Amino acid sequence: MTVLLAQISDLHLDGSQWAAQRATRVMDHLRALPRPVDALLVTGDIADHGEEAEYEEAARILAAPFPVLMCPGNHDARPEFRKVLLGGDSGGEPVNQVHHVAGTAILMCDSTIPGRDEGRLDAQTLDWIGTALDELPPDVRALIAFHHPPVGLRHPFIDGILLERPEELAAVLEAHPQVAAVLAGHAHTAAASTFAGRPLHVGPAVNWNLRMAWEGDRPDDRDAPPGIAFHVLADDARLTTHFRVVP
Repeated sequence: MTVLLAQISDLHLDGSQWAAQRATRVMDHLRALPRPVDALLVTGDIADHGEEAEYEEAARILAAPFPVLMCPGNHDARPEFRKVLLGGDSGGEPVNQVHHVAGTAILMCDSTIPGRDEGRLDAQTLDWIGTALDELPPDVRALIAFHHPPVGLRHPFIDGILLERPEELAAVLEAHPQVAAVLAGHAHTAAASTFAGRPLHVGPAVNWNLRMAWEGDRPDDRDAPPGIAFHVLADDARLTTHFRVVP
């Protein structure tokens, strides 16, 4: 079964009209598509300061007739994220969830280290990933999504705050061939690479965009429109991604 997924990242909702308008434009665009997506993946930094009011704003903006799957980023706070967006307790444990969408298992993983900008999939999360994949039927393909890219993207700022110890995740993936691709956010730029023999797609930001070194001295581009990644996972587990902007 072919599955159509949208991915957005790095909304950084902070109570400002500017951030809210950009996120609202993206969601209005997604809700108006002639063919609705099977699910929307939001790969972290939903809030800018991890405050409850920011997540309450996010809940209003992200409301949709299709499933909205979320994982935290380094600007998010686990207790407030879990309490407001997931309706759960406000504990500080990693926020890991597996969802089943159109015959595909989507693992939304917590790569955050509270209080730090770089990321890590801790032992608890790595064990959870392995167990969740072990429990899947052999014919079910999977996608793994989290905030911090596990490979360098050739920008000195982002490359200084990536996923630490990516080889630990690579070892888990080596034992689980049903994982078709890895999805991340954090970089504020759409990017495509490979990781552990799989496609790695980094979703574009809804908030400001990253200007690469060859594009100018100022790294943050606040005039560029917000972006969306559309992922099409076919029956043969081939992932095709199309990037779009929302004027």
